[in-house]
Amino acid sequence: MKYSIGEFSRITSLTVKSLRLYHEKGILIPAEVDEFTNYRYYNHLNYERAKTIKILKSYDFSLLEIKEVLDECSDEADILLQLKHKLEEVNEKIDRYKNISNSLESIIQKEKESKMKNDVSFEIEEKVVDTLLIAGYRMKGKYSEAGKGFSLIAKKFGRQINGKPLSIYYDGEYKEDDADFETCLPVRKGKNVDDISVRELRGGRCISLIHKGPYDYLSETYKKLFEYVKEKNIKVMFPSREIYIKGPGIIFKGNPANYLTEVQLFVEEE
Repeated sequence: MKYSIGEFSRITSLTVKSLRLYHEKGILIPAEVDEFTNYRYYNHLNYERAKTIKILKSYDFSLLEIKEVLDECSDEADILLQLKHKLEEVNEKIDRYKNISNSLESIIQKEKESKMKNDVSFEIEEKVVDTLLIAGYRMKGKYSEAGKGFSLIAKKFGRQINGKPLSIYYDGEYKEDDADFETCLPVRKGKNVDDISVRELRGGRCISLIHKGPYDYLSETYKKLFEYVKEKNIKVMFPSREIYIKGPGIIFKGNPANYLTEVQLFVEEE
């Protein structure tokens, strides 16, 4: 007995569009195709294959996987083996999504804790920063690599260091991998050595705000500062600076929620 594509669609609960796609992909080839009209006709064997396709689709098999199963499996034992492989794949996905879920929950919890611990609020301040003698190591790369620069300076100038570490950011934008920045340490005296520049870092008028919390959330502080300069119609001059008042130590990293970072945006002198 032959069925037209419309009848077969009714019988199998597969749309005509799906049946045409399955034919094109070689997954469900009609028993007969009229050479003059190109009408498709299906039989009982097609019906059994269609049932298998629906079962495999319900288990999230892709069309390519379904074709492989139908082409390579000659009996139920072969199909059971394919189902076992699919089960293993599903379990791997479940484990991966559990890890993602746990990571997201951790991030959300840290965000809540950070906001709760950051109840101490600092006010935006307009001030004049003095000229400072620094040893600076200019870098191109990721912001997270700044520790390398501070370490190099500390090894060379050790006892001459007399202030909080700071970074100078030469870009007017955030960059992922090729940021242009300089790690600096205030020093009493010294001379250029290797790629470390010892010089006076010019002071000036700046808009300052102290950020309390992890470095990952510094963007919130920058947002407040830029909102302030926009409201006051103040022109910002680059580079900008970050002074690390309280941060990770050489051995102990401490609690990031208690880090204190002063962000300074320099402005045109009146």
